[in-house]
Amino acid sequence: MSQRSLQHIQAEVHDYISQFKEGYFSPMELLARLTEEVGELAREVMHEYGPKKKKKSEAESSIELELGDIMYVTICLANSLGIDLTEAHDKVMHKFKTRDANRWTKINTEPS
Repeated sequence: MSQRSLQHIQAEVHDYISQFKEGYFSPMELLARLTEEVGELAREVMHEYGPKKKKKSEAESSIELELGDIMYVTICLANSLGIDLTEAHDKVMHKFKTRDANRWTKINTEPS
């Protein structure tokens, strides 16, 4: 498995999109596509872990592929808006580490 940074992955997607005259879809179109992909992920999770199993007539897909689709569209949206996802990740992790520092029970700790 190759280890690539988010910056490299964002650049790879940008290079791919840049070869087409149309470029990135608008933010609203990307948001609609992201919503569609999240729905497809929900369907795959339901088939795998929920009570509703896949019909024989339904196309093959996987949770992994649906997560990949979500990641791709998220990167397209970030790139189109000039957002560095590594920086966004760092900011959100700081938020969780400070806001939720004592919210959950940590492994290997004594209850207070």
